[in-house]
Amino acid sequence: MRLFLCEKPSQGRDIAKVLGATRRGDGCLIGTDLTVTWCIGHLLETAPPEAYGIQYKNWSLDHLPIIPAQWQVEVKPKTAAQFKVIKRLLSEATTVVIATDADREGEMIARELLELCKYRGPVQRLWLSALNEASIRKALSSLKSAQETFPLYHSALARSRADWLIGMNFSRLFTLLGRRSGYDGVLSVGRVQTPTLRLVVDRDRAIAGFVPVPYWNVEVHLSSMGLRFIASWLPPRSGRDEAGRCLQQALAHHAVQTITGEKSATVLSLQTEQFREPPPLPFDLSTLQEVCSRKLGLGVQETLNIAQALYETHKATTYPRSDCRYLPESMFNEAPAVLDALLKTDPALRPAFGSLDRSLRARVWDDAKVTAHHGIIPTTEPVNLVRMSGQERQVYELIRSHYLAQFLPPHEFDRTQVELKCGEERLIAVGKQILIQGWKSLLCENNEEDEPSHKSQVLPVLQQGTQCAVDNAELKSMRTAVPKPLTEGDLIKAMKNVAKLVNDPRLKQKLRDTTGIGTEATRAGIIKGLIDRGYLLKNKRALMASDAAHTLIEAVPAAVADPGMTAIWEQALDEIEAGRLTLDAFVAKQANWIAQLVAHCRSLTLALAVETSPGCPMCSASMLRRKGKSGPFWSCSRYPDCKSTVSMSTDARHS
Repeated sequence: MRLFLCEKPSQGRDIAKVLGATRRGDGCLIGTDLTVTWCIGHLLETAPPEAYGIQYKNWSLDHLPIIPAQWQVEVKPKTAAQFKVIKRLLSEATTVVIATDADREGEMIARELLELCKYRGPVQRLWLSALNEASIRKALSSLKSAQETFPLYHSALARSRADWLIGMNFSRLFTLLGRRSGYDGVLSVGRVQTPTLRLVVDRDRAIAGFVPVPYWNVEVHLSSMGLRFIASWLPPRSGRDEAGRCLQQALAHHAVQTITGEKSATVLSLQTEQFREPPPLPFDLSTLQEVCSRKLGLGVQETLNIAQALYETHKATTYPRSDCRYLPESMFNEAPAVLDALLKTDPALRPAFGSLDRSLRARVWDDAKVTAHHGIIPTTEPVNLVRMSGQERQVYELIRSHYLAQFLPPHEFDRTQVELKCGEERLIAVGKQILIQGWKSLLCENNEEDEPSHKSQVLPVLQQGTQCAVDNAELKSMRTAVPKPLTEGDLIKAMKNVAKLVNDPRLKQKLRDTTGIGTEATRAGIIKGLIDRGYLLKNKRALMASDAAHTLIEAVPAAVADPGMTAIWEQALDEIEAGRLTLDAFVAKQANWIAQLVAHCRSLTLALAVETSPGCPMCSASMLRRKGKSGPFWSCSRYPDCKSTVSMSTDARHS
C-alpha cells in the first residue's frame, strides 16, 4: 500500500481527490492500493525537562543549564488518536510519499513521525505549493527523492532544539531570579517572543523619553488663471534641520512678512514625473492582519480565527496561514472559475465586473515567488454570504477585492513639483494629475496614510517664468509628534519588517529573505501569549509593555532579545540545509552558548516592583507577598535561611 502523508486534513482531501481516494477510513481516505492520511500540524513535541530526569521536575538554579544528551519527543495528547492512525498505516505501508508543506517545518512534521514509528521502507517527496488540480498533477508526475529534501529535516530539528534550549533554560532561570525578588509569576523567555516583546518595550521607551521639538511651517496660497493652489516655504539650508523643518520662529516670521509684501511669485522650474502603480497583491496572513487591525480594529488572533473560518467553515477563501502574496502561474487558468463564483455569490458585483479584463496577466502570477503556500484568494465555488457574520464578511470582501484588483489596469498619474521665487524666498508646490484610475476605482482607500491635500492638488497650467498671485501666507506653529503606541497590527508588521532595526548588512538581508521574526502561523500566537502572560497590556487598540516586561528586557542577555539573532540562526540553518554544518555541531554550539549565558546571569538581581509588608517577626527582614494553596501570604525575603511566614490576616507562623 502506498501511503501519502499530508500535513493537514484539507490538504489530504485535495490530494486524495486527484488520486481518486474517495472511500472514507479512520483518519484517512482510501483509493486503489493507496491511502491518504494527514497530521494535524505537529503531532509530536520535544519532551519536557522532566523526561530527562526526575530532578528537573522541580525548578532549581542548581539544575541549569538543562542540556539533553539524547533528545526525546512525545505524542501531543490532543492529537494522540490521529497519531495512532498514522502509526498503524505506516506499519502497513510499502511506500511513503511525504506530502506535507514544501518547507522546513513540513519536512520535520513527516520525518519525525517516520523516525518515531521506525518506518524503514522507501520514501518519496511530493513538492507543491498550490492545491489546485493542475499543480497537484504536475507535482505527482515529478516526485523528488527522499535524500533530496532530507537536509530540511535536520535544519528544522536544529531550529526546534535550539528554541527548546533557550525557552526552557532562560524561562526557568529568570523565573527563579524573579522569585528571589519576590515575583510570583513565570518570567517566560523565547527566541521569538522576547525580541517581539522588546519591540513594544522600545516603543514605550521612545514614547516616555520623547521631547517635542517646536518648528514652523509657512503655507502660501497662490493663484494663476483663476485656479488657486498651495505652496510651502523652503527654509534656507542654514535654517532647517535634516528633515527640512525650520526650527527658528524669527526666520519663519520674516519669511511671512517678505512673502506677503510681494504681489507675486515667479515659477523658476517645473519637474513632472509619471508614476505607474500596479495593483496591490493578494494578502498573505501578516498583511491581512495589519489591514484588519487598521481598518476594522480586529486583533491579530481575531483575524486569524476569521480567516480560518472563511477557509474551513465557509470554503470561501484559500489556506490562510500563508507567507506569500503571489500565485502559481497554473492558477491563472482557474481565474474564470473564481470570477464566475464571485459573481454568483454576490450579483451586486456585476457593475464592477464590467471593467475587469479577464485576459490581464498581472505580476501576481509568478512561480518563482511562490513559497510553500500561495496568496489568500477566493475559491472557485460560490458561497452563502448570509451565513457569514458581519466581521467575516468584511474580511472576505477585503480578500475578494485584492483578487479582483489583479484584473484592473495600473493606477497612473503625473506628479509635478514646481519651484517658485517670491522675493528672496523659495517656495515648493506639488500637484497630482490622475491619468488612469485603474485598480483604485475598486480599492480607493488602499493607501495606509491619506495623502496631504496639498500633495494631491491639481495645479494650474504653469511654465517657467509664469507669475502667480500671492493671495495669503500663513505661519503655522508645529511640534514634532510623539511616537504612537503599537497596535497588534503594527506589531505584526514590525515583526515582519524587523530587518529595518538591524544594522549589519548581511543580517539585514537575511531577515528580509526570511520575512523577519516568527512565521505566519506563529505570530498571532506569540502576541496572544505575551498578552495572556501579562507582558503586554491592551488599552483599546494600543499595546503597552508591563513593568515585568521592562524588567525582563533589561535583564536578559542582549543577544536573546536581539532580532538579529534570528538572522544568525537562519544563516546556520541554511548551512545545515546545504550540508556544510551538521545538526549535532549546531546544537552543541547553542548548548555551549546557553551554558555561558546561564553562568553569567545566575547572580543577577531583578528590580521587580513587589508589594512588601512590615518586617519579619523572626529576623526583621522585609516580607514578600507570595501565593499559596490557601491564598496569598507573607514570606520572609531571606527564605530559605529564614522560613517565617505571615498569613494575610497577620497570624504569624514559623518553623
